[in-house]
Amino acid sequence: MDMRKELEADEEKWVSDSSVDHKGRTPLRASTGVWRASLFIIAIEFSERLSYFGLATNLIIYLTKVLHQDVKTAAKNVNYWIGVTTIMPLFGGFVADAYLGRFSTVLMSTLIYLLGLVLLTLSQLVPNLKPSRSLRVHEIVFFVAIYLISVGTGGHKPSLESFGADQFDDNHADERRKKMSYFNWWNCGICAGVLLGVTVIVFVQDNVSWGTADIVLSVVMGISLVIFLIGKPFYRYRIPEGSPLTPMIQVLVASFAKRHLPYPSDPSELYEQKTNKRLLCHTDQFRFLDRAAIIEQKTNVDVVADKWRLATVTQVEELKLLLSVIPIWVASLPFGICVAQASTFFIKQGSIMNRKITANLEIPPAALYSFAAISMIISVSFYDKMLVPLLRKITRNERGITILQRMGIGMMFSVLSMVVSALIEKKRLNVHSMSVFWLVPQFTILGIADGFTVVGLQEYFYDQLPDSMRSLGIAFYLGVMGASNFLSSFLISAVDNITERGGGDGWFAKDLNKSRIDCFYWLLAGISGLNLGVYAYVATRYSYKKVKGQGRVGVGDTFESEDGDHCNANVQGSRV
Repeated sequence: MDMRKELEADEEKWVSDSSVDHKGRTPLRASTGVWRASLFIIAIEFSERLSYFGLATNLIIYLTKVLHQDVKTAAKNVNYWIGVTTIMPLFGGFVADAYLGRFSTVLMSTLIYLLGLVLLTLSQLVPNLKPSRSLRVHEIVFFVAIYLISVGTGGHKPSLESFGADQFDDNHADERRKKMSYFNWWNCGICAGVLLGVTVIVFVQDNVSWGTADIVLSVVMGISLVIFLIGKPFYRYRIPEGSPLTPMIQVLVASFAKRHLPYPSDPSELYEQKTNKRLLCHTDQFRFLDRAAIIEQKTNVDVVADKWRLATVTQVEELKLLLSVIPIWVASLPFGICVAQASTFFIKQGSIMNRKITANLEIPPAALYSFAAISMIISVSFYDKMLVPLLRKITRNERGITILQRMGIGMMFSVLSMVVSALIEKKRLNVHSMSVFWLVPQFTILGIADGFTVVGLQEYFYDQLPDSMRSLGIAFYLGVMGASNFLSSFLISAVDNITERGGGDGWFAKDLNKSRIDCFYWLLAGISGLNLGVYAYVATRYSYKKVKGQGRVGVGDTFESEDGDHCNANVQGSRV
């Protein structure tokens, strides 16, 4: 009994999840990680979202009014930029997981981001770079600047969010539960940045100058970088272990090499090896990969095994996890296409509607995005503080409902948002003048959808991919949004070509009053509605990640795993 108390006391004192402190030592639980560290991380994310949405939501206005692009070209350029910005994290996440580590990747990418903001500022202040002097030169510098910001976001976004989640120990019941709230409050921090970006920054852009807004963004980013560095002693760090993809390739090679071997009658005969990493339970999906863990008679497991011939159960299961998330990733794309409309056609609609509050005060079109941010903050707060505690009592699930159920609810709201958008746009086309506040419902509903699906996507890809791929996991979520923007551009081009064949303006005329954006919204509602059925089928067949020895459960807690299933809390069942 005394020995057990000593072990529990030791577990409370030291963090035992393979992380280290800023001096490379085992972290003290009382002085590192959890909210004391993650608040520094959320602060710099607030700054990044302030900059990003201050630029992204008003970008279509800048391209049409300052660079004189038509609506169709401007919408495609916005989608391309957002697409690149959200695809780049795949590279940044890989570098962070494999080589640099999350902290160093965040630091380097923030400096690149800051360089882009400074160059953007110079394009507005240096006489020879101003659009009034040379539109072509300004356009080149402008696009170089915003794509530098894309590169900065590529390392910043996946590394920072996963770095924040790393501050919570999955093997400690209390910290694990706090981690479930982390993604909710992370997104509240994001929405606070979004809210100021689409109101204060956009107001400065529209009513003072674009240059002044760029100066503000550069200064805020510089200050947040200093705050991030101040938090260095409080962080928990994960040491990169090389490419997480190499072991998966080894599993493929080993399973192919032993493709003729029969499956063992008992999974406990498969090879496993104790390490300081969490071990995964054996599952029956993708059984052909299990051959990689079959111990051949000629293999001597007492010595270092040939990794291209023999893999552990955990390595095999990690590859299975990667394969399992692909259908969910694909089924999430239509949701991302719906979200892409908020920063393009939603904003452009607002720009030609009646935006007057008083005789001398108008609402900037991009400020409409604040309604989406506010509704997301409210929905996330309600979900975390009211819904989850209630659902925990009903479902006995730590999260209240599963991650995929949460995502599905948000997808239903995205379909509703497109239906409402189509109805409002149809009404707008039939009246002479219409208040911009008619757009509030579609922004609000889409914000609620974000509160369920976007947060769910972040938590899903962080939690369900292997521990060694957590930055890449966040990058996969961002990749959903990036690929969706590219698909949105492709869909616009395809629909435009089809609807112009009769010789008319098509659905996307240069004048929005002659366009049929309402028909496009109906198309998206139909696609998303059909996809919802596909998603439900995929989600019900999904098998959640199962970890052996998932920490201690608090007194009185009887929570089950994500899908109500669990496996042994030790290494029994696999040969060591």
